[in-house]
Amino acid sequence: MRVSKLSSVVLLCVLGCFDEKAWDSGYDQDDYAAPSDEGDADTDADADTDWGSESEDDFLRLPPATTDAYVFVASPERDTVTRVSVPSLDVLTVAVGDNPALVATSADYAKAVCFSTGSDDLAVIDAESLDVVEVPLRSNLNALEMSPDGAWAVVYHDADIADEEYDDQGGAQSFNEISLVNLDSFEHFPMVVGSNPRQVVFTDEADQAIVVSDQYLAIIDLLATAPGPELVQLAEDLLEPPRAEEIAIAPDGSYAFVRQFAADEITVIDLASHEVGRVEVGFNPTDLDIMPDGSQAVVVSRGAGELSLLDVADPFAEPEVIELPEGYLLGSLALVPDGSLGVLYTTAALEDRYATWDVGSGEVDVHTLVKPIDTLSISPTGETLLIFHTRDNVDGADPEGDFYDEYALTMADLGDLRTNPLRLPAEPLEYANSLDGAYGYFAMDGEQSLVQLDYSSLLYLQVELKSDPVHVGVLPDTDYAWVSQQHELGRISFFDAQTESLETITGFELNGEIEH
Repeated sequence: MRVSKLSSVVLLCVLGCFDEKAWDSGYDQDDYAAPSDEGDADTDADADTDWGSESEDDFLRLPPATTDAYVFVASPERDTVTRVSVPSLDVLTVAVGDNPALVATSADYAKAVCFSTGSDDLAVIDAESLDVVEVPLRSNLNALEMSPDGAWAVVYHDADIADEEYDDQGGAQSFNEISLVNLDSFEHFPMVVGSNPRQVVFTDEADQAIVVSDQYLAIIDLLATAPGPELVQLAEDLLEPPRAEEIAIAPDGSYAFVRQFAADEITVIDLASHEVGRVEVGFNPTDLDIMPDGSQAVVVSRGAGELSLLDVADPFAEPEVIELPEGYLLGSLALVPDGSLGVLYTTAALEDRYATWDVGSGEVDVHTLVKPIDTLSISPTGETLLIFHTRDNVDGADPEGDFYDEYALTMADLGDLRTNPLRLPAEPLEYANSLDGAYGYFAMDGEQSLVQLDYSSLLYLQVELKSDPVHVGVLPDTDYAWVSQQHELGRISFFDAQTESLETITGFELNGEIEH
């Protein structure tokens, strides 16, 4: 273990480092027509599967892991994990395996786990002492999930993650294996599940881990002495099964709901008896969510232009169906935290539209955007929509327009639907929201800046950095955002939202040095 302590360091403020002219919000509402009654998208049911799957994964591929006292950040270029203490901002670094790719923390804040793709191991890190136990894993894995109680981790190969690193690997490779690790005893239970695992979930009680793959649901009893998978067949046709893409678990652990691409039904599994049933929904369901209160499973059927609402307590009852506006491609759903409003959109095609669904009244309204959607999220308060756009344009876009062939984002107030589209100079890398929902933060590729988004005013602030950003996050129970940066000895900056000041620490891999 290598630990470097930043001792007795007083952080100094760096003021006057903001430039609001580096990129602009040159949006002219007259340049973009409101949607017509007919709409623009081709939603012919026979052709809908040509659009492919929706993608709700955003570009935050390497998030930090936060506890009530620490933030853990993986540094792939240095094979380390950095721990930042809150609120002192002391920085400690510990060595882990080759190319640490994912880090997570347990709900009790006692430990962090870091998966290193280069050395195929899982580092279990004591949050207080930074003692490390490394557990060897199976090879060719790329995704990590931790149980709610922090007792177990599943590392697997997510078939939906493009992973060029493994394309050139020699030797045998499997795409059906997972590594289950007991994080208390450090025991490793490798096992084979169905082909092409796509998602791993745990029951709320953390007594079962469930892996969804193309043909099977692998149910793993975590209370067993030697856990192993029990396979439940999902597809009726095992020769050409529809691609299983998503699983949702009832809050009480009674049922699992599985969505399969281009299938006109949702598969429902009784988690006690493992019996399988099916519920008819509209053609080509492309998204599946559980309402925040746990009462209903919501299915977006893009091909049919419908929402199907399934009663979680009685899932085989006839679903309630809500018709979506005709002529628009709507395949993904994001819900505000209280479940009162849903946002419908697509990432499968270049569509510059989204829709709001008033859950109480059932009313669905379509709204225009400056560009198609790459990533969409809702602020923690549910009041503001944050959309990162594709660089590609819709068909027929004006080549002289302000956003043509440009990166962009839009903030939208979900109350009065005010918007502020911003043209960006480079591709966004990562973003994070403050825990109180007041601000968002993001960084861009090759741009030496951290950008703060004010979700109330819809204004932005650009903060200059000393080197290119790598990862962005927020510190719990403080007004600080942080951004790690490229530097051979480590560099991290802290931005205070209240004072609008920046504090930078460089060299914490050896000893911390203040930069003015």
